[in-house]
Amino acid sequence: MTDILNLIKEKDPGEVEFFQAVKEVVETINPVLERNPEYRQAAIMERITEPERVIIFRVPWVDDQGQVRVNRGFRIEMNSAIGPYKGGLRFHPSVSLSILKFLAFEQVFKNALTTLPMGGGKGGSDFDPKGKSDNEVMRFCQSFMSELFRHIGSNTDVPAGDIGVGAREIGYLFGMYKKLRNEFTGVLTGKSLSWGGSLIRPEATGYGNVYFAAEMLATRNQTLDGKTCLVSGSGNVAQFTIEKLIQLGAKVVTLSDSSGYIYDESGIDAGKLEYIKRLKNVRRGRIKEYAEKYPEAVYTDADISLGYNPLWNHKASCALPCATENEIKEKDAQNLMNNGIILVSEGANMPSTPEAINIFLDKKILYAPGKASNAGGVAVSGLEMAQNSMRINWPREEVDNRLKTIMKSIHKTCLNAAAEYNEPGNYMAGANIAGFVKVVNAMLDQGVV
Repeated sequence: MTDILNLIKEKDPGEVEFFQAVKEVVETINPVLERNPEYRQAAIMERITEPERVIIFRVPWVDDQGQVRVNRGFRIEMNSAIGPYKGGLRFHPSVSLSILKFLAFEQVFKNALTTLPMGGGKGGSDFDPKGKSDNEVMRFCQSFMSELFRHIGSNTDVPAGDIGVGAREIGYLFGMYKKLRNEFTGVLTGKSLSWGGSLIRPEATGYGNVYFAAEMLATRNQTLDGKTCLVSGSGNVAQFTIEKLIQLGAKVVTLSDSSGYIYDESGIDAGKLEYIKRLKNVRRGRIKEYAEKYPEAVYTDADISLGYNPLWNHKASCALPCATENEIKEKDAQNLMNNGIILVSEGANMPSTPEAINIFLDKKILYAPGKASNAGGVAVSGLEMAQNSMRINWPREEVDNRLKTIMKSIHKTCLNAAAEYNEPGNYMAGANIAGFVKVVNAMLDQGVV
C-alpha cells in the first residue's frame, strides 16, 4: 500500500492531516485488499482517496465598521456511494484544504458505520466567529451561503454544524438558502426545534461518545459509575459528554479551551456544568473564568512549548478528548498510561496522533477511534433528515433510544469486523474495515463513476 501513500504525497504535497488520515486507514485494511483482489483491479484506493468534488470560493462580507473582509470557503464532497454527501461546516482560522479533506475522508467511513444512507463530505471557512457581533456573523453566513447553495440540497449534500458553527450560524445559513432557492427543505441539520430540528441533536455527539465508552467497558464487566474521567474541550461535544458521564455516575475533573484548562479535583457536577454552558454558549467566555467562579479548581495556561498537554497528566480511569485533531501526542499518551487510564474514547475527530494510538494499542487499553465513538452526531443528523422528509418530529425518548441502538450497533460492528480479520478487540481496525467494505462494495455495484 505504499504506492497509494506515495501517490497522495506526490499529488497533495503539504496536506499532512489528510495524509495522516489516509495512512491510518491504509495500514489497517491491507488484509481486506488481500482477501478481495477485485478491489485492486477496480483501483478502489485511488478512487476512494480522491474527492468526487472540491469546491473553493471567496466569501466577501462587511464588518460593523463598514470594512470589506474576504475569507475563503470550502466544500469537500468526498464520496456519495451510499447516499448524499453529509458532514459539517467548520468556521475556524485553522481551516485549510488538508484539514477539510481529512475530515471528509473520515466522515465517509463514520457515516457508513451508522447504517444510515449517507455519503461523506465536509466544508467550512477560515472565518473566526469569536469576537464577532451577531450582525457580522449573519453577514458572513449569508455571503458564504450565496455560493454554497449552488452545490447542496436535501438529496445532494446536507451540511451540518461543526467547530464555530452552532445554532446561530445554522439559522443564518438556512435563512439565506431558503431565500435563494425559494424552498423549505431539510438541506441543513442542527436546525432549531421550531423549524425542523431534532431533539437530542445538540447532545448526540457527546451522548453517543459516552454510550460507546459504556459498551466498551461492558466487555470487561465494568461501568462508568465511579470512574474518574478527563475531558478536553468545552464546546458542544465536551458539554454533553460531561452531562452523560455525570448521569452515569462518573466524575469529570478537567475541561479546556484554546487558552488553557481547568482541573477540578472535586468534580464538575450538574450545577457547574450549567455554568459552563452559560459561559461558553451565551457569554462566549473563556474557561479561565470557571476557576474564578469555583476557586477549588486550578487553571493552567496553554503552553505549546512544553511539547505535551498537562491536562492528560492527572490520575483517572477514562480519557475522552473532545477538542480538536492531534491533541493527544506521544508524551500525552505515555502520561495517560502512567496515570491509570484504561479507556480512551474520542469525541473529536482524529484527536490522537499515530504515535499515541500505537501506545494505546500496544497497552491493549480500550481505545475507540472518533469515526466510531463520535458517530452519534451524524447519526442523529441522519434521523433529523428522516424526520424532515416525513414532516414529523419524534419525541426525545425515541430519538435517544435510536441513538443508543445505533451506537450499540457500531460497537458490535467494529468488534465483529476486527475479529473477522484477526484483530480481536481492536476497535480502530474494526471501524476502518467495516466502513471501508461497505463503501467500497457500493462503489463496485455502481461501476466506474
